[in-house]
Amino acid sequence: MKVLVTGGGIGGLTAALCLARQGFDVHVLEQTSGFTEVGAGIQLSPNCTRVLHWLGLEQALAQVGFLPEGTQFRDWRSGRVISESVLGDEARARYGCPYYHIHRADLLAVLVTAAERSPRVALQNDTQVVAIDQNADRVAVTTTQGRYEGDLLVGADGIHSNVRAALWGEEQAQFTGNVAWRMLIHAEDLPAGLIRPMSTAWWGPGKHFVHYYVRGGKLVNCVCVVEKSGWALESWTEQGDLRELREDFAGWHDDIQVLLAAVPEQSLFKWALYDRPPMGSWAVGRATLLGDACHATLPFMAQGAAMAIEDAATLALCLGDGSDAVAALSKYEALRKPRTAHVQSGSRRNARVFHLRGVAAQLRNIAAGKARGRVMDELYGYDVFDAVRSC
Repeated sequence: MKVLVTGGGIGGLTAALCLARQGFDVHVLEQTSGFTEVGAGIQLSPNCTRVLHWLGLEQALAQVGFLPEGTQFRDWRSGRVISESVLGDEARARYGCPYYHIHRADLLAVLVTAAERSPRVALQNDTQVVAIDQNADRVAVTTTQGRYEGDLLVGADGIHSNVRAALWGEEQAQFTGNVAWRMLIHAEDLPAGLIRPMSTAWWGPGKHFVHYYVRGGKLVNCVCVVEKSGWALESWTEQGDLRELREDFAGWHDDIQVLLAAVPEQSLFKWALYDRPPMGSWAVGRATLLGDACHATLPFMAQGAAMAIEDAATLALCLGDGSDAVAALSKYEALRKPRTAHVQSGSRRNARVFHLRGVAAQLRNIAAGKARGRVMDELYGYDVFDAVRSC
């Protein structure tokens, strides 16, 4: 069987590697001129590192990732620790795989290298999808570089998926009222001990600020989200204004001010957060979707990439069990839709919870630690291999 995958990002390349491991030939069609990743840090929890280790990438991840000791939520003004969870060796013992912080470009480089070494994976750039047609036996994609045919098509081409638009038509996303900032700071430019070896989220009224190490501790990745109106550009490459960012977090804890004073302005980017409701169906005949193309997830649970990686393994396992291809796509969708819809819903809920004010924020802080262990077990303890076997 030959599978066409549109999109050479984290989800698409992981899908290609998982499908190749199951014995399929895969042709990855990426619309840009190179396999590159914009953005900065990403959190890889055990539910998805289980898949990446299955692909034989453990050593490569260990070389470029950072192993956090825990997660922490702190008050925006006093700095008081609201709740804290342990990761590190304890997470690996509990869930069977580690939790990594990693730069997106480093993760993509690991995936590209693995794909280039696979005799079953072909990579093609500059191939934007123009049209899709299919019959009972085959599916074809017309691109800017020509026509490609296969037995199946997987649209892993992100939140602005051309495959999704070709199959279901254009759909307008809804602005959430939140604008995100991202930046990278050299750890050597910060006072020793300022950043603990964990993911720290500062909760404040109408906004929050997250920071953690990437690239083995050499860089500090910062992402902060602010409720705003009047600006709603959905772009990962829009340069931010450092003065505006500092105004957004005026009055916050001294640690945040030290971080903001060290931000290289050329590393500051700003984008509006948009949301899309869960889809009723992901597949049309021999074509299906994966990752942000079908379940774009707000960044309030750090699970967007994890869901795409889980999708990739689930799809490959369903196709690899010998079932009819179209039936396998139906099984894949049935397994993934409840899981991804639950994470989408949780991320929307956290968008509200993180930014509560007044008495509501005080009540949130009191309750914060009580549900944390259950939520972690629900997310990180999920095993795609067990889920497929038990279906």
